[in-house]
Amino acid sequence: MEVEVKLRLPDATAHRRVSELLTPFLVTTHRQENCFFDGAAAELSSCRAVLRIRFSDKDPRCMVSLKAKAVLKDGISRVEEDEEELDEPLGRACVAEVGKLGCVESRVLKRVREEFGVLEFVGLGGFENVRVVYEWKGLKLEVDETKYGFGTCYEIECESADPEAVKKVLEEFLKENGIEYSNSEASKFAIFRSGKLPSLP
Repeated sequence: MEVEVKLRLPDATAHRRVSELLTPFLVTTHRQENCFFDGAAAELSSCRAVLRIRFSDKDPRCMVSLKAKAVLKDGISRVEEDEEELDEPLGRACVAEVGKLGCVESRVLKRVREEFGVLEFVGLGGFENVRVVYEWKGLKLEVDETKYGFGTCYEIECESADPEAVKKVLEEFLKENGIEYSNSEASKFAIFRSGKLPSLP
């Protein structure tokens, strides 16, 4: 189970301000490309599951993930996640020719085929994300700029076993610095599938 605090920033100005404040705590920047898949008969989406191949300009270069039963409430996300590293050229080949997913040797893909009964895969498309990672107050913060075909979203994420306490710390930091924010109400994938940016509160 992956548990994360997810707070949405309203615009590029707020994103830039957060980035400026956290600059002394910068660890790394990842440029990510996310590609999503389902079964031809919607075997995954009908069970609230999604298959993702993520490419990054930093190691690990390619990861395949199965996410299921996601719940996002009050800015805290809980989702079952199973992931493993995939050879990047193989991942690229699967995106170019989706049928290859049916025969790749992978624990995660084997689960998709056997547990969800996916015999034929379809590509759903995807989006790009720039993730800047900071180590701040003992927390690993991920500040995301997610570029969809219909607009850009900005978000702060932090994985934690005590999300309520972490959320309080993050909210105090944002309020002290006069930065507007709101609870994220949809996952990046849900926003992508909706085809539009969620309205701001």
